[in-house]
Amino acid sequence: MTDEKPTMMTYIKATPEQLATNTRDAHDITRSLVDAYVSGGYERVVIVACGSSANGSQCALPLMIKYLRQDVQVVPPETFNCCKHALGKTDFVFAVSQSGCSTNTIATLDRLREMGRLSIGLTGNVGADFKDHADLLVDWCVGTENVGYVTKGVTTLAQFLMLFALGASQAKGLTSDRDYAAVMAEMAQVSERHEVVQRETNEFYERNRAALTSLGAVYSCGFAQGYGVACESALKIGETIKVPSFAYEAEEYIHGPHLQLTPKYTAFFYDDLGVCGERLHTIYRATRTVTDYAYAVTNSPEVDDAHAVRLPFEIGEPLLAPLYVLPFCQTIAFRASTELSSWDSHPLLSQFGDIAATKTKSISQVMPY
Repeated sequence: MTDEKPTMMTYIKATPEQLATNTRDAHDITRSLVDAYVSGGYERVVIVACGSSANGSQCALPLMIKYLRQDVQVVPPETFNCCKHALGKTDFVFAVSQSGCSTNTIATLDRLREMGRLSIGLTGNVGADFKDHADLLVDWCVGTENVGYVTKGVTTLAQFLMLFALGASQAKGLTSDRDYAAVMAEMAQVSERHEVVQRETNEFYERNRAALTSLGAVYSCGFAQGYGVACESALKIGETIKVPSFAYEAEEYIHGPHLQLTPKYTAFFYDDLGVCGERLHTIYRATRTVTDYAYAVTNSPEVDDAHAVRLPFEIGEPLLAPLYVLPFCQTIAFRASTELSSWDSHPLLSQFGDIAATKTKSISQVMPY
């Protein structure tokens, strides 16, 4: 037992063990959500989430679409609550909040009840306020994470959603037992891969320490599941290092946002390791004509070793990659913020949360650090 205050790095390092546990317990932890989806005859999935919960959902979205063979959408809570809730009978909707204290997703649960729909809440904290607003409360099994800049939570959420989709696909006969076993065998390797990427990223950080502690504006780009990682990359870098930080689907990035590039800009590219890879590599090369501070998580030889973090694995299902690529941006965000002492926001932000609250008062007990 230790009284040492936990940090982001505490939970980055704890993530592999939780991933391994959740892989082992996949059927048990996803059963209630799989049963609700399959027994209800649902098809399309609508995930209502924001922040890292939305980003974790985006990381899982391509795999969910592949195995469920249905459209999957991620919708911000306030958008859903106010204007985007024209749901069909076979639409399966659930709201996501790691803390279980997010006021906008609590409002979504209430809105679903008003619509006569099953109010499903997916959370990492079943003891929080979500429990009073959900008809079906589902724990995605984060374990403990008491730091507001979440890392373990977003990775385990992405994994849970993947496990849900795989389980539902198998239950509906869309995926054979053999194919399910093959994907799950690779899922069992993600915890070790996560540890490898942690080590690779720390080496990358040391090689590029001056650049990574001198960030100006930052772009994070990718396609498919790489776009999901890019979304979390932009959020983590922006909220910790406190520099302008933006996420784009890589093709969207070159339709306007790229025009402000200068040699001082930084860009991170997250390879989807699939059909979009060649285009991403081309966009990376184009970016390098403007700035040397362009980097990629990729195995492509088109990116030199000095600007890349490699994934030295035999990858069968690349849609699982966010589960072990996420520590790249998480580690950079933590290490640079620590060296720069950039954790504190501008003093004028002290009143911001009082005026526009995002969490219930319970958050101080759920995430005290």
